Amino acid sequence: MPGPISKFIDHHYRHFNAAALVDAANAYIKHLDNGGIMFVTLAGAMSTAELGCSLAEMIRQGKVHGISCTGANLEEDVFNLVAHNHYKRIPGYRYLTAADEQKLLEGHFNRVTDTCIPEEEAMRRIERIVANRWKAYEQAGKRGFPHEFLYEILLDGSLKGFYEIDPKDSWMMAAAEKNLPIFVPGWEDSTLGNVFAAHNIDGRLSTTSTMKSGIETMIELQRWYIEQTQRQGRSIGFFQIGGGIAGDFPICVVPMIEQDLRVPAKLWGYFCQISDSTTSYGSYSGAVPNEKITWGKLAPETPSFVIESDATIVAPLIFAKVLGW
Repeated sequence: MPGPISKFIDHHYRHFNAAALVDAANAYIKHLDNGGIMFVTLAGAMSTAELGCSLAEMIRQGKVHGISCTGANLEEDVFNLVAHNHYKRIPGYRYLTAADEQKLLEGHFNRVTDTCIPEEEAMRRIERIVANRWKAYEQAGKRGFPHEFLYEILLDGSLKGFYEIDPKDSWMMAAAEKNLPIFVPGWEDSTLGNVFAAHNIDGRLSTTSTMKSGIETMIELQRWYIEQTQRQGRSIGFFQIGGGIAGDFPICVVPMIEQDLRVPAKLWGYFCQISDSTTSYGSYSGAVPNEKITWGKLAPETPSFVIESDATIVAPLIFAKVLGW
């Protein structure tokens, strides 16, 4: 039986972007019911927006089977887990002056829209713990992907004494417990990516090879995609939040397999993008689903949806409907 949120959506969301939200959620449910799995991509600042409150339960209930995200989304969920009470919210952020912004910097707060992340309690706290893992891997001659280091410190209790939210609302904790496949393109464009570079520059680390590269990330993604679609016979859906590299990187795996490896590939079996950016033909980030057909990513019959709205509003509603809340 659908819960009160699902009933509200079904009754009130009848036209335009609201109707697209309902259609996308219903098609998501149908895709899973037909034996498909879902791949979610996270751009923007969804972790600082605390999407974990709904995404974590989606992961726990087996509604999400793989994730591509920016390095910022990967780490910011963990930052929030250990430093939530030290964050500063600024409802009137639109009216900040340059001098106001400078004061935030001097107070060691980094602003993300209406929320300021505390440098010491969030970034430096995680840096001190995860850097020990980087060094241990280096000394052992081991290598890992960015998320694997965070999985380790989430699962071994290193952070437990610092929790400032219920860990059930951390999507990274849920992902770590499931050992969910995560792919992080362009990880160096993140706080911890910058820190890793700095540790190599000043000699605290002696090799960058401890961290697996973007090319290795694509190779691992194609291995996972082929395992799921060809060996397991599953159809993989693509649920894209925002634009940019988090979505552009993984959706390219299909034409890469088909056109560059010259191996038959099953196309993505579902597509939905939530974005409030203006559609721009000829761009990846703003391209509508039909354009992706010409790139060998989607088929004409692929259930495809674009919801032009704020993902911080739309994604939790879709997840609530998929969960039957």
